[in-house]
Amino acid sequence: MRSRYKIVELEAPQFITCTIVGWLPVFTRAKYLEIITSSLTFCRQKKGLRLHAYVILDNHLHMLVSADNLSQVVRDFKRHTAKEIEAVARQDNKQWLLKQFEFFKGEQKVKSRHQVWQEGFHPQAIISEDMLRQKLDYMHYNPVRAGLVDRPEDWRYSSARDYLGLDGVLEIDLIEV
Repeated sequence: MRSRYKIVELEAPQFITCTIVGWLPVFTRAKYLEIITSSLTFCRQKKGLRLHAYVILDNHLHMLVSADNLSQVVRDFKRHTAKEIEAVARQDNKQWLLKQFEFFKGEQKVKSRHQVWQEGFHPQAIISEDMLRQKLDYMHYNPVRAGLVDRPEDWRYSSARDYLGLDGVLEIDLIEV
């Protein structure tokens, strides 16, 4: 995974963003969202990912995460979910989507016909409580700013519910704020 962004504060939770190539609206159906949620659950259970907060929108996701080997975990997550997303698109005969993945494929992707995710994940270390609050608000209010819901906790694919003591879609590792 090539990126000019590097994790510099290894102990700190990282705010990261994973974006679909061309900002294509992939996560509009439950089966595509299930790929993301089940993969994050697997990474928590088997790869040591600590998922502190998240929001999944139609073409990107933001997460506040930490792990001893975060770059490798994110690389594996993106690789696995890309294969699964491609497989579901083929199964559903979503030729338009597969053609877009092919169109947006970077030159460095010599071993595959398609590219699902943009390169990198732009990590930002959370180095203060103010920054933590700002990133949590930014993530959780993303669906509100997009006009999708009136309140952050109404967006199903967000940890906003967890931070209000309600059940969310994914189990998370809460950070005290």
